[in-house]
Amino acid sequence: MNDMNNEGRAFGWDDEFTNEQQEFVLLPEGDYPFEVTGMERARYEGGAKLPPCSMAKLTIKVFGGAKGDATVTHRLYLHTKTQGLLGAFFESIGQAQRGEKVIHPRWNEVVGSKGLCRLGIREYTKQSGPHAGETGQSNEVTRFLPPPEPTAAPAHGWTQGAF
Repeated sequence: MNDMNNEGRAFGWDDEFTNEQQEFVLLPEGDYPFEVTGMERARYEGGAKLPPCSMAKLTIKVFGGAKGDATVTHRLYLHTKTQGLLGAFFESIGQAQRGEKVIHPRWNEVVGSKGLCRLGIREYTKQSGPHAGETGQSNEVTRFLPPPEPTAAPAHGWTQGAF
């Protein structure tokens, strides 16, 4: 099998595959670069804090350097109550500027976009399987961060006579 990229591919019913298992990486809390590797349009059925609305299920690859890379699923809810969170995401990936009054998301450009996020660790209780009832941990995006401010070029890029 030759995967064209690190995101893999879907198997056909007659394909062969190896018995390799991907290693789970839990990154420490902190700020990391990320890339959106997948997006699914879905519907949120509503809950105590938010009524039914459309949502984008994002698959995000978080680059942890020597610590490894983590894959995180993040949901963006398309509702007036979450406008600030939507704006932060689109600012992070460069589709919006801070203070911009109206954002026109280009959903078809979300996959492949890159940005910065703050990663946290979420604890949960496993619901099924041989470890049901045990506590587990996973990474979660707690904030999308704006791109870093461009650094100003030095006033003089060179000094005459200096080597």
